[in-house]
Amino acid sequence: MSKILWQGVAGSEALFDQASWDAVIVVSDGFELSAYPEVAQLVRHAASVDQRVGKVAQLLMAPGLAGGRLVLAPTGDLDGDFEDVRRFAEAAEQGVNLAVAAGSRRPLLLVDESHEELRYCEAKAVSMLGLGQGVYRPFDVAGLDITVGVLGLEDSARANALESGRIAARDLCGGDPEQMAPPAFAEYCQQLFEDGPVKVSVIEDRATLEQNYPLLSGVARASYGVARHEPRVVRLEYVGEGVIVRNWFLAGKGVTFDTGGADLKIGGAMAGMSRDKGGAAAVAGLMATLAQLQPKGIRVVAELGLVRNSLGREAIVPDEIITGHAGRRVRIGNTDAEGRLVLADLLSHLRLQAEQVADPVMFSVATLTGHVVRSYGPYSAVVENGVARQQALGGELQAISELWGEPFELSRLRREDFAQVAPRSPSEDLLSSNNGPSVAISRGHQFPMAFLLQASGLDEHQCGSDKPIAYLHLDIAGSAVEKRDPLYGKPTAVPVATLLAQLVDH
Repeated sequence: MSKILWQGVAGSEALFDQASWDAVIVVSDGFELSAYPEVAQLVRHAASVDQRVGKVAQLLMAPGLAGGRLVLAPTGDLDGDFEDVRRFAEAAEQGVNLAVAAGSRRPLLLVDESHEELRYCEAKAVSMLGLGQGVYRPFDVAGLDITVGVLGLEDSARANALESGRIAARDLCGGDPEQMAPPAFAEYCQQLFEDGPVKVSVIEDRATLEQNYPLLSGVARASYGVARHEPRVVRLEYVGEGVIVRNWFLAGKGVTFDTGGADLKIGGAMAGMSRDKGGAAAVAGLMATLAQLQPKGIRVVAELGLVRNSLGREAIVPDEIITGHAGRRVRIGNTDAEGRLVLADLLSHLRLQAEQVADPVMFSVATLTGHVVRSYGPYSAVVENGVARQQALGGELQAISELWGEPFELSRLRREDFAQVAPRSPSEDLLSSNNGPSVAISRGHQFPMAFLLQASGLDEHQCGSDKPIAYLHLDIAGSAVEKRDPLYGKPTAVPVATLLAQLVDH
């Protein structure tokens, strides 16, 4: 497990503080660094004998600087129309990897913020996110205990709260099918929030789950009889001090392993399916950040649906009809479309709470479809209901995500999406999916939103209703794990930073 502590540092004299820091990491595009002439001179001297300087990450001997180490982490050209702030995160990650490999455990980070365009306004914060990604180690291996000074950092409390939440999200997403099976995931959450401001409760009784979460319980049915795989629902609630001006409700998909069920994943498609809990992990990470940061005036309620989609004699099969918590009869079209069943019951419960407050906003966060990966590659997608679209919440989230290096694509729900899940007989109200994989279905990441709206009862809270409720569905299937190794790479903790910024800053 890794531990990282951020410290704000004022004044360029810290660059020469041998007692406090053991390396200097500079993230920049051109390394002109007029405000830091000593560093700029070292770079010029190195460039006079090495054409790679400023083009690739490098470690230079730097007598006089902290630790005698200067790490150059170039972003590359930042002026192109399609460049974005992720260049800073990528550079910082490469830089810290060099520094750590050289033995540094107390680096000082200097981020060149000379680019004043809006798209780079969070360059320092995003560099810190990249650095944190670089030093993260899974909880089951020897980690790093590292302190990072950041020149010009004004809010170290927020930075530390955010990184602690991101570490929790990575731990939960990355644990293998046994390490983070539903009971273990729930236990991690209980320990994470112990004695803190986030209230946590865990539902594990089978009769209670089958009565109150029937769709979720259908997915989990084959896991019963193996105690360490049995389902859990984790409820989390944070209530800040003062008058509550913002109410958020989040549902997180936590499929701790997905075999596909009776619609079995074949041809190697099951590898990496222990990461199908990235949505629940991210929601837990956001709540962990709130627990440490303790912002005032907000209330956030979350439900995490933790199940293993196993295969066995009791497995759910296509054509079954299950009545969900919202009272809608759902015909199962494909057992490998299990995530939407889990989310529907969670959303239905959250809907009842959202009905009681002013201006609620609801989210589902899930590694839901392969189609979103086929459509957008390593990017997330946000799909709005009509109320959220009317309030431009999806566009707001997308804009924030661009600034924080977690870019979302805004995907629109259309009337044809409702036809995909329309009943095929009088026996059901909804079809969960057709019988093909999402990657082979047109609009395969949009139409699940039509199902979620209806199966959760949120379709009764449209723009013209007595109680409109804004709802955004976030499909993070393409972004939950690093794009360079989607099966076994590090989890990214997306979209914890984006959600925190939207919740606290906007």
